[in-house]
This record gives sequence, C-alpha cells and structure tokens, in this order.
Amino acid sequence: MLSGRRYRLELNSVQAELCEMFGDVCRSVWNTALEQRREYRRRGAWMNYVPQAAELAEAKREFPWLADAPSHVLQQTLRDLDKACRAHGTFRVRWRSKARWSPSFRFPTGNRVTVERIARKWGRVKLPKLGWVRFRWSQPPGGDVRSATVTRQGRHWYVSFLVEDGKATPERHAMPDSTVGVDRGVKVAATTSNGDFHDRPFATPGETARLRRLQQQLPRCERGSNRHRAVLARINAITGRVRNRRADFCAQTAAELTARNAVVALEDLRIRNMTASAAGTVEQPGRNVRAKAGLNRAILDKGWHLLELALRSAARRTGAAVVLVNPAYTSQTCNACEHVDPKSRESQADFRCTACGHQDNADVNAAKNILNAAGHAVSGRGDLGTGRSAKRQPPAARNCTGRGPRVVRPAGISVH
Repeated sequence: MLSGRRYRLELNSVQAELCEMFGDVCRSVWNTALEQRREYRRRGAWMNYVPQAAELAEAKREFPWLADAPSHVLQQTLRDLDKACRAHGTFRVRWRSKARWSPSFRFPTGNRVTVERIARKWGRVKLPKLGWVRFRWSQPPGGDVRSATVTRQGRHWYVSFLVEDGKATPERHAMPDSTVGVDRGVKVAATTSNGDFHDRPFATPGETARLRRLQQQLPRCERGSNRHRAVLARINAITGRVRNRRADFCAQTAAELTARNAVVALEDLRIRNMTASAAGTVEQPGRNVRAKAGLNRAILDKGWHLLELALRSAARRTGAAVVLVNPAYTSQTCNACEHVDPKSRESQADFRCTACGHQDNADVNAAKNILNAAGHAVSGRGDLGTGRSAKRQPPAARNCTGRGPRVVRPAGISVH
C-alpha cells in the first residue's frame, strides 16, 4: 500500500536558495509547456509529454539555467502537466503564478533518495543536487521510498515521501455490520446518524482578530514592498496554522469513523459548484453576493472536501466502504414518516415534522436520511431498522438526474 509521510526540513542558506531556484525553474517549465499546448490546441493540433520532453533537452543547450535543476525533476513537471491536461482539459489547467504558487518539485526516482536517522528527533535525506538535508524525525517512513516531493509552506520547507509500507487493505471490516451516515454542515463540521457531533474551532478568537486587521492592512501596502511582504507573511503564518488544524481534524475524524463502521455514507456534493462566486457579470450582476460569499467561506472553513478525501484514505486501512448518495431532500425529509416539507426544518438545529410531529436535531435527521439513501435503513430512534416493513423504506429519488448510491472503494494515498 502506498502511503505518504511528511517532515519539516532544516535547510541551510545554500540549500534554501537551491530549492527556490528549482521551484522557479519548474514553474517556468510548467508555464512554457502549458502555453505551447494551448497554442497547439488553437491550431487544432495536439501536444503531449514525449515531444515536449525532447524539446526540453534541446532547450537546455540554448538556456543553460534550465540545467541548474535536476533533469528528472523537470521531466516530472512535464508529466504532471500532461496528467492535468488529460484530466481537466488544456484550457482549464491554471498557470503557476510567482506570487500565488508555492515552490514545489518532485524527485520521482526513489533509488536516488537515501533516508537515515541520525538522532532521536532528527533524520537526514540525501537529495540530488541538494546533498544531505536534515529533517524533524516525527515518525519513521515505514517502507521503501518511491519518490520525494519538496514544498514550501510559509517560511518552512517540507519533504513528503511516497513509501510502500507493505500493507494491504483488509478484505473484511472488523465490524462488518456497522454503518453510519454523515451530514456535513456549516455550524457543525460532521454529524453522524448515531447522534455524534464532530467539530472544533480551527482559529482562535485572537487569530481571527489579527487576521482581519492584517487583511485590512494589506491593501494599504504598496505591492512588492518590504511592508507588503511582511504583512503577507504574517497572514500566511496564521492561515497555515488554521489549515494544519483543519487537516488534523479531518484525519482524526475519518480514522474514527472508518475504524468503527464498515460503511460510511456521505452526500454526493458538488462542492466546487456550491462554493462558486455569485458576483455574476457587469451585464448581469448577481444577487445576495455578500450572503453567498459568507456561505462559501463557511463551507470551505469546515473542510467538506478534505473530510471526504480523508475518509477515502482512512478506509484503505480498515476495509470500510465510502458510499456517496444523492443529496436531494435529505435535510427536508422526516426520518420517521418520510414526509418531505422544507417547513419541517424550523432552524439550523431544530427539525419538527409538519406531518407526524417527529422532533430531532436537524443534522442528525439528515444524517439518518443519508444512511437510508445508501440502502441501510435507520429508524427514528437511530437504531438499525432491519425489521421495518416495506412501507418504511426510503422513497425513490425525486430529482431528474437519477443518481443512485455510488460506492467509493478504498483508494488514494494515506497521509500520517
């Protein structure tokens, strides 16, 4: 099983400059190759990795600065671009901006990467053209290194190892009859059909106040000035801590849910579409733009997509299955009588059925409906309704798309 291990590097000044240079060269190669692909597509032709890799070798003779970075790192950049263009389309792949893109490059050959432990809290890795680099030994890699990716987050550099740990996904879950539905919300990050609430604040009140002041201060700084860079560095430091806490929360929640349940049901949400801006255009401006922007921030802050990715990754360790169901009417349907009425949800937290009077937490009721839609019936009290009559089964989907439950088998790379 392939797994990811991430460590913080301790670079000296020379190594830090080399990493910055490698990142700049990879960014230039990415942008140049992307523009070449777009120009070919405009003419009705096609460009892929093989001819671009050959042209890169010729460009090194004309532009010697390309040879400053390891050749296999630049080739991996072209491979990543080729994969992105095939998956999303040439004109949907984004440029790598110097101001917005964090330097990153990958050493794809594990036999050129050597990892050693030199102390209780320190290890070192030998990377091409960088030599031996120390890093914080937070955990052993636990397998053979397949590749190493170096990235910068804020003012720190990190290395991520892709390792083969020799483990396999269990054929059967330890508790094969256990199931759970999970409702993702803007007030509570994740609510289960068992009545458990998983949530935590990712930013302290002090960090929120400082971040607001810094964001107000940033537009008053001259772009490119030392003051502008200092304010931006403070903003990145706060948002980096928030991002790490969110990732840690999602990983812990996913590990707990997949360890206790063989089936985890989620709504099949189109989060990118849900968080799109409502500003519209000059000819046709949007409505309720500020309210929609606040909703978008709340959705992104809770990490809905990150939780789904963490569940898929953690499911590989336990053999659990992640089931994605149609989200239509899950928050408006009464789990007891299956009556659908938007007025039944009296508030963000309260649900009172207008037909039978059933009361429950709105998120818990939605989580039970999600589990029902996955084919695992749950009664109004939350227990498994295996003995329920056919009349109490979930109704047919009421939307026109016809999307049924979609099982996501354990896949991806787990990060610990």
